[in-house]
Amino acid sequence: MTAETSQTLDRGLKVLKLLADTDHGLTVTELSNKLGVNRTVVYRLLATLEQHALVRRDLGGRARVGLGVLRLGRQVHPLVREAALPALRSLAEDIGATAHLTLVDGAEALAVAVVEPTWTDYHVAYRAGFRHALERGAAGKAILSARQQPAREPGYTLTHGELEAGACGAAAPLLGVTGVEGSVGVVMLADAVPERVGPRVVDAAREVAEALR
Repeated sequence: MTAETSQTLDRGLKVLKLLADTDHGLTVTELSNKLGVNRTVVYRLLATLEQHALVRRDLGGRARVGLGVLRLGRQVHPLVREAALPALRSLAEDIGATAHLTLVDGAEALAVAVVEPTWTDYHVAYRAGFRHALERGAAGKAILSARQQPAREPGYTLTHGELEAGACGAAAPLLGVTGVEGSVGVVMLADAVPERVGPRVVDAAREVAEALR
């Protein structure tokens, strides 16, 4: 720790990170052991975080991430969208198809940024806020592929007619961005995705990931 940093805040953030990495919560003793501090310190940290709804404790005394974290998370989307727009604009204009950034929201894929090409006679209308199951559509399937093989080289996913009849999609997952799980893709009216689109989508996903790091 340096003179400019707060030890208490640092410990509080570590508590949140530890709780975010577990599905079943942690006890005061478990947190004490992981942080290397005594139980009194942990009790104080949890009490403060509970006051802000960032942590909750169940009847068994296990601490879990609280609903207040969700309220903070909602403010992340505008920042992510702003960072992604330059790469999405370039992708949409280059391919001549609607480009989108999609993030995981629970069990669904949520489009948080959409850019339509300016020079085409027609294109797929795809709006920010559109949701669909992760198991359907290129955007969701690209995210699931990254979950299954997180260490592999980035690839792309192609689909046809899964979300809209006559429309096909290509998407590549965002990789190497801590705390963000998503994909970048395009959707177009075509019988098949042109060969050059897949690699171009991978490049765009890499550009967005770099902008978010």
